[in-house]
Amino acid sequence: MPSPFELQVGWRYVRAGRGGRRNAFISFISGASMVGIALGVMALIVVLSVMNGFQKEVRDRMLNVIAHVELLNYSGQALPDWQATAAQARQNPAVIGAAPFIANQSLIARGEDMRGTVIRGIAPAEEATVTGLGAQLKDTYAKLAPGAWNIVLGAELARQLNVGEGDKITVVAPGGQVTPAGVVPRLKSFNIVGVFHSGHYEYDAGLALVHVDDAAKLFRTEGPTGVQLKLRDVHDARRVAAELAGQMGPDILVRDWTRSNATWFDAVQIEKRMMSIVLTLIVAVAAFNLVSTLVMTVTDKQSDIAILRTLGASPRSVMGIFIVQGAASGIIGTLAGVVLGLLLAFNIDVIVPAIEQLLNVSFLPGSIYLISQMPSDPQSGDIVPIAIGSLSLAFLATLYPSWRASRVQPAEALRYE
Repeated sequence: MPSPFELQVGWRYVRAGRGGRRNAFISFISGASMVGIALGVMALIVVLSVMNGFQKEVRDRMLNVIAHVELLNYSGQALPDWQATAAQARQNPAVIGAAPFIANQSLIARGEDMRGTVIRGIAPAEEATVTGLGAQLKDTYAKLAPGAWNIVLGAELARQLNVGEGDKITVVAPGGQVTPAGVVPRLKSFNIVGVFHSGHYEYDAGLALVHVDDAAKLFRTEGPTGVQLKLRDVHDARRVAAELAGQMGPDILVRDWTRSNATWFDAVQIEKRMMSIVLTLIVAVAAFNLVSTLVMTVTDKQSDIAILRTLGASPRSVMGIFIVQGAASGIIGTLAGVVLGLLLAFNIDVIVPAIEQLLNVSFLPGSIYLISQMPSDPQSGDIVPIAIGSLSLAFLATLYPSWRASRVQPAEALRYE
């Protein structure tokens, strides 16, 4: 711990800006180092907060449409008894909802327009207990009566096909039927009874919902091919999936949401790690600007150091003075960066739209990115290491100049004074 004397003198050197051009220049370099540290810390906090927000937003919207865990028949055919499979899964205390489903790739046609999509067959009553979308669209899902051949489309898919509620579309099922004239595609007309908007472009543009009984007839399965599960805690999905895999037997494939979308989440983590490294280098460059600042200060203050030594100050005390000066610059820069970073991170939803409106641009077009608004989620797990790392770099940068100051010999420094 520095003594009060070291703190007083070190802080005085931090504030020294008067006394000639040389002191003013040194003060300018010191201020530039603080600003550099502040900007680096601010950039790190804002970028990592945006990446956290992006990941959280996409995850929440994704899990609003899909289940936390899926149990599938390895053969791709119907489960022998989906109720028994669901009941066995419910024995796990982490499972709070279960619903049957069928999912298959198909084509949807409207006139000359045709789009590839996933047709998901659902049981409307049970679906509401598994996905957030099911709970939101209970009235719409109620129109999916078995045998009525009704369908609910994603909003973007409906827009691309230029259809709406009350229109008819044609579903082309995979695998044709063999006739004397050859293989003929299997076609079925559906009535559009609703359109959903999940906020996730991939599902809004590529998902359609029908009753599970209609899906079984369309895809020629004898019943549901899988069971969707909802968990108490979405973050336990991988652990619960591993437990269920050991309980369900070899004929059941257990797949949790983290593995279904593993490529996307792994890519986000790698990008976050690389951005952290790049932006940390900015902080490091700014922190080590303190080295040049302190070296110039030591050179300029050699006579002061010599006088302090002749008055009885020890080399350790002199070293402490310059450590205080460098550390104070690092602390001020880091605190300023944290404050500015948090202000920007918590107001990114206001700042970005204002910039977009001013420049007449869109940073996140919905047709390209999964979400169309810039999210932000500042987390203490990122902010605290950033602050500690910045302070550590600033402290390390003070060691050599401070040690050099402690080696100044009074007689040599005062020879030409």
